[in-house]
Amino acid sequence: MTLDMKDFKKTVVPWPKLISGTLIRRYKRFLVDVRLENGETVTAHCPNSGSMKTCCRPGRPVYLSVHDNPKRKLKYTWELIEMPGSLVGVNTQLPNRLTAQAIAAGDVAELSGYETVRREVKAGVSSRIDILLEAPDRRPCYVEVKNCTQVTDGLATFPDAVTIRGQKHLIELQAQVAAGFRCAMFFLVQRMDARSFAPADHIDAQYGKTLRQAAINGVEILVYDVRIDLAGIRLNERIPYDPNFLA
Repeated sequence: MTLDMKDFKKTVVPWPKLISGTLIRRYKRFLVDVRLENGETVTAHCPNSGSMKTCCRPGRPVYLSVHDNPKRKLKYTWELIEMPGSLVGVNTQLPNRLTAQAIAAGDVAELSGYETVRREVKAGVSSRIDILLEAPDRRPCYVEVKNCTQVTDGLATFPDAVTIRGQKHLIELQAQVAAGFRCAMFFLVQRMDARSFAPADHIDAQYGKTLRQAAINGVEILVYDVRIDLAGIRLNERIPYDPNFLA
């Protein structure tokens, strides 16, 4: 899929129609039970395979989208949870779309100046990278996007579970830098209460080690948070690294 710069005038991604409820429990990774405002309890799809340790508290308000496609096993999809400091976006399919649109609109200063934004492109022998930026007057730039929802005391950390796949992406980005391409690792913090970012060494020490090595080897590390409400979500501003990020 190729996006042209002129296709996007705003970076807001609107939510589908949402209904509210209360989270009862999350289980089997991809299922949640929610009590709707009318008292009905429904099972919804959880579009997030992570542990969601800091945004999956039973009793919190949640928002679901409704889908009438008869081919779907579940009518509802969990989109948002309201935590004490922020609404939090649950759906991991959204960050790639939002980031691509924001880049195409020129709202990511570090990645501006490219004419086209291609999504889900091949890199290397068997890898796929989320975004490829191209323009005649500059090196192509690969951008891998990661969804970050884990925030504790203002510190956003990634990952929230061990990720071998994430480590492979970092290794591939380093290989592409060595081959002459520009590469960036883009962390999208899908909430509004983060003040800094660091790898979650306490969860996946190897990922943290690989991320730091990637930074040393020329992979650019970008972290952005969002502005989010019940109407939609948009990119907000760059989040600084924790002072110990490269320690």
